[in-house]
Amino acid sequence: MREGLTWRPLTRDDAQTSADLLNAMETADRIGENYTAEDTLTELVDPYADLERASLAAFDGDLMVGYMKIQYRPAASEVHRVSLDGGVHPRYRRQGIGTRLVRAGIEAAHVLHALHHPALKLAINVHKAEHIAGLPELLRSHGFTPVRYYQRMEHTLRDVEAPDGSRIEPWSEATDEEFRLVRNEAYRENWGSVPMPVELWKNKVTNQTFRPSVSFLRRDAGGTAVGVLVTLSWEADTEATGIRDAHFMVLGTLPEHRKQGVASALTGHALRAAVDQGYDRALLSVDSANSSGAFGIFEKAGFSATMRYVRWALEA
Repeated sequence: MREGLTWRPLTRDDAQTSADLLNAMETADRIGENYTAEDTLTELVDPYADLERASLAAFDGDLMVGYMKIQYRPAASEVHRVSLDGGVHPRYRRQGIGTRLVRAGIEAAHVLHALHHPALKLAINVHKAEHIAGLPELLRSHGFTPVRYYQRMEHTLRDVEAPDGSRIEPWSEATDEEFRLVRNEAYRENWGSVPMPVELWKNKVTNQTFRPSVSFLRRDAGGTAVGVLVTLSWEADTEATGIRDAHFMVLGTLPEHRKQGVASALTGHALRAAVDQGYDRALLSVDSANSSGAFGIFEKAGFSATMRYVRWALEA
């Protein structure tokens, strides 16, 4: 273990130094994620991140060189799946910092689990790009195993045809609750997914990265909302790469309306809107084991797989 470091929980005042750390990690890991202080503040004020009980950061002077934090679930059934996130500055890796952070994360997960869902089973999840050097060995050494794989897919926004826009409308404040409710019902059967309450929706979705003009709702012939697509975009990514990305972060169809072209219509509409609004690329992530045929829908729409992510789990 490297000596001379200061260890303490994260606070809301760590937004800038957290962004600096994540951007330093990006130079080594190349996963396409860049941050501003406003972006990291959004994560620090997550209503289901208990920083005092379940976060830890390492500092070398004023430089944050590593961190971990836990997000617990507001609701759970049978299994309470908490999310463990973290990382270490490239110059400080392989010095024992990651080991201490993972151990602290496991301990903190048990603390939050006992507070919020003590009657359920506990699973600690880590979601990271497959290619990050040293990460698989670190997680395996603490008992984590791969349980799910996700493909990041991208579309170059070339040769995007004008879609049928019937019964599709952009997000508005008046329809925001419909968006949230359709998302929750559409994701109900997704592995590891739980409904998003209003406060989490505001924190994770309709924050400073939300792009309402590239976010759409599809109605059926009777006017009922049956599918949604929500787009986010990070200004820090554009500044770092010169590429303006539209991230299709939420795409869901109510179960009884699947296989009726709802997802395809929403995707085509959003791709055309992204082109018209000057985006350079569209990105999304899909569960490789998704049973609804999402991977094939996106391939048909012109997306191609570019990076694989692994969901690691420790059944505790």
